[in-house]
Amino acid sequence: MPWSPTTAFPHPLVDISNSNAQDGLTNYLSYTLAEILTWQGTGDLVNNLRTKTLGLPPLTLRSGPGLIDALKVPWTYCMSPALVPKPDDWKNHIDVVGFYFLDLATNYTPPDDLAQFLASGEPPVYIGFGSVVVDDPEAMTKTIFQATSQAGVRALVSAGWGGLGGLSVPPHVFILGNIPHDWLFDKGRVAAVVHHGGAGTTAAGLSKGLPTVVSDSDGTIGNMIHRAGAGPAPIPHKKLTVENLTQALKFAVGASAKEAARRMAEQIHDEDGVTKGIESFYRHLPLKNMRCDLDPARVAVWWSTDYCLKLSAFAAQTLIDAKEIDLRSLDLHRSKEYQTRRPITDPVTGGGSAIFWTITHYYAGIAQIFYSPVEGIIRTTTAIPYGLIKIVSSVHEGFYNAPKLYGSEVREAGHVKDFSSGLKEGGKGLFYGYYDGITGLVTEPIRGAKKEGFIGAVKGSARSFVNVTMRPAAGVLGMVTHPIKGAWKSVQSPKGKEQEREYYQTKVLDGIEAAKHSPSSERQRILRLFKEAKAGTEERKKRLKELAEQAMRHEAEENNEAMRMGLERSSGSSGGSPPSSANKDSGSPKSSASVAEEEAETTLQRDMERAKQLSSSIQTPPSYTIPPDDDDEELAFQRNLERAKQLSSVSLGSDGREALGEEDAEMAFQRDLERAKQLSLADK
Repeated sequence: MPWSPTTAFPHPLVDISNSNAQDGLTNYLSYTLAEILTWQGTGDLVNNLRTKTLGLPPLTLRSGPGLIDALKVPWTYCMSPALVPKPDDWKNHIDVVGFYFLDLATNYTPPDDLAQFLASGEPPVYIGFGSVVVDDPEAMTKTIFQATSQAGVRALVSAGWGGLGGLSVPPHVFILGNIPHDWLFDKGRVAAVVHHGGAGTTAAGLSKGLPTVVSDSDGTIGNMIHRAGAGPAPIPHKKLTVENLTQALKFAVGASAKEAARRMAEQIHDEDGVTKGIESFYRHLPLKNMRCDLDPARVAVWWSTDYCLKLSAFAAQTLIDAKEIDLRSLDLHRSKEYQTRRPITDPVTGGGSAIFWTITHYYAGIAQIFYSPVEGIIRTTTAIPYGLIKIVSSVHEGFYNAPKLYGSEVREAGHVKDFSSGLKEGGKGLFYGYYDGITGLVTEPIRGAKKEGFIGAVKGSARSFVNVTMRPAAGVLGMVTHPIKGAWKSVQSPKGKEQEREYYQTKVLDGIEAAKHSPSSERQRILRLFKEAKAGTEERKKRLKELAEQAMRHEAEENNEAMRMGLERSSGSSGGSPPSSANKDSGSPKSSASVAEEEAETTLQRDMERAKQLSSSIQTPPSYTIPPDDDDEELAFQRNLERAKQLSSVSLGSDGREALGEEDAEMAFQRDLERAKQLSLADK
């Protein structure tokens, strides 16, 4: 079922009967509600896996729900575009490929009584509600018997809702057991299907060209079938009556529904969902960043900073055995990295969020004492000291990143994993805080003048006056926060380190085995390619830097343009009025502006993916499996609120969705591009 937020239709599990917001915004927020409710039931399982198995920090009610959408994790929906056309605000990371079918009817032989019933009259209607819980099975059965009789149709009834309630079966009804749908629905054996909107039954019925009546709780699938003309409007199963079911059955066996269902079946047969699903899977893989630079047929698992190369386990071991490189100079390479934490951008929001976290966790610990004394006491006693660390650390990070808000560049901070690395990082931050603050009085005006002439020089001077205070302040705070954070991490659970150590050892052993069983010619080929690649090391570093900077500039320009267009459309709309019918009509031709936006967005996505792959390949953190412990839940919550605010302020027509979606789609790339630029500068 659809699970990615969209303004086109609501989440299938959320039934919203009344809303004072526009339809598009209501639909979009229904996915947030579904995510929150789902997290309430599964969040503890997810966090147990993260903390006890993977050594990752836990997610919270504010950072967990909606995380997959925020990170733009690829989705492949195995449903037909004929049933669910891809909404305009689903971007390139979401594919709708078509149904998958499993042929179970090849050797199926029906029971004699079923074969006799099918041959004794007109094709019957199939009726089955699967696992739907029915409060009164007898009343449901009576409704079905009477409605099929009044509609003048025969029926195959699958009594999956709890039996027949003791009623006798009329002669126009046959009670089914377990039977493969792909056989029953084929070759005109049934005239139509009535069911609860389950994905399997929907796909099986529509693929055979059968009109479909849906009786479910929310009507999303039923509405899509009705919109295509292949069935009547859906009937909520709690409102199912003899009268409305009779009318629905008459519509389903009519000529117009049969013709619409036939057209959908033709489109479904032409889609080849399995093939397109495989293509979608490979299309979303970062293949260029997965391949070894010396042997592209092998997967890269190591990164060499010295030579700017991605290496497979075999290639690395071959070079180690030949004394060309040292294993200690290699870092584990991860071809795709998702950051669950958004950086703090200023000291005010950072400190405020940390204070809020401290207060809520302290009182939550007190409340937990009453139903889980041991865990409650631990949580209460650790909330204050950890909260103080979090407050100071958040204020420091806010000061450190604040120059980005007004256009200044910020050095990429090193990774703190223990007290010694924290002390080192604190000293480095103090030195560069004063150094960058003072030298910026000269470099900021020069940099501004190169970009915007005299006006840019004035802006650069203004930035330098702020930085001469902001950067040293961040350096002084870092002298305190980095060692404290390192000491705190030293006493944390070692799960993350264990995972990294196990992964590290596995890759080393893989390389040893691969080299041991490889022919001499293969090893010699790797050595020859490495010698050729060494000559171009400086050129590769320079090229990576230029590509990262170019992609970063292009992204910033596109984001600014998207924001400008979104604000113009918002100001041009009539204060909260619903979208025009032209915008709602998904079948209307797209304007030239919309086509241009889509082409620009496609180009941007290609450039961003390339830059992100490059930036991922030059990331060399020593402990990549141990992300920051201070996952700032309040910033994640603030991000979602800001997103909802933007959506509510913009007319939710197709153009408005295009602009907002484009801006949001690039948020996840910003950190990686910034890191690529800084690391490239450091390498130089």
